[in-house]
Amino acid sequence: MSKIVIALGGNALGNSANEQLTKAELAAKSIADLITAGHHVVIAHGNGPQVGKIRLAFEETSQTAEDMMPFPECTAMSQGYIGYHLQQAIDEELVSRGMEDIPVVSMLTQVVVDPADPAFENPTKPIGGYYSEEEAKKLMDESDDVYVEDAGRGWRRVVPSPKPVDIYEKISLKTLVDAGQVVIACGGGGIPVIYEGTRYKGVDAVIDKDFAAAKMAALIDADVFIILTAVDHVFVNFGKPDQKALETTTVADMEKYIEEKQFAPGSMLPKVEAAIDFAESKSGRQAIIASLEQASEAVKGNSGTTVQM
Repeated sequence: MSKIVIALGGNALGNSANEQLTKAELAAKSIADLITAGHHVVIAHGNGPQVGKIRLAFEETSQTAEDMMPFPECTAMSQGYIGYHLQQAIDEELVSRGMEDIPVVSMLTQVVVDPADPAFENPTKPIGGYYSEEEAKKLMDESDDVYVEDAGRGWRRVVPSPKPVDIYEKISLKTLVDAGQVVIACGGGGIPVIYEGTRYKGVDAVIDKDFAAAKMAALIDADVFIILTAVDHVFVNFGKPDQKALETTTVADMEKYIEEKQFAPGSMLPKVEAAIDFAESKSGRQAIIASLEQASEAVKGNSGTTVQM
């Protein structure tokens, strides 16, 4: 059977801790279906709503910029509690199926980025709450943070979104995966770190979780990379009379669709780009974009959009 990496969206886990518990149980059923079928599964997850709430909580209780919790630590916190919920839900589902001998573990994961990545010169990823222009300028005076006006709703901090280069814990990650454990890693795209002097240092940035998951899938030599989203397929001419669902397609075709601007930036485009990255990383690898509910059917080729060389 296949070694599969699943990228689970943060929005798929809800907007509150209680909602996340319920949705983690639903995700666990789809993940357990794949494990029951004999596949070896590794899970990455997003943290968009969750890390935003963590950041906002510190913003609302901090008196000055120096009191703020650094953003890498906020990402680590989100990895901890999302991983905890998923770990418990998956473990409970496996036990209910008589598979209690399969360990489930969540791992705090640092993802290495390049300090020379152009993204650091152009921060675009909004995080945290909204401020008046006066408040935002005061915060910028007190720190090196960048705030921009956001669609008339107020000023909001933006951070870079660099591409993942490596995973610091890759040896530990491979060891756990090779030992047959179900590993939850690269939460929220990972805690972004750069090498500085003699150590790795956290930086204020957001790594796209699909790119980080694709990097992880390549590093552990996965056969299949699945990006779970809200739709059963990727579409071209989306919302038009000639809308078409893509089933099995090639890297070359997907690159052509990108040139035609078929996929929305910040939505389907990064998912397609991450799928391409994995599919072209080694001969025989497949990337699938599918809905959570159809994950097991997608692996069988009965749903989802499969991208291959």
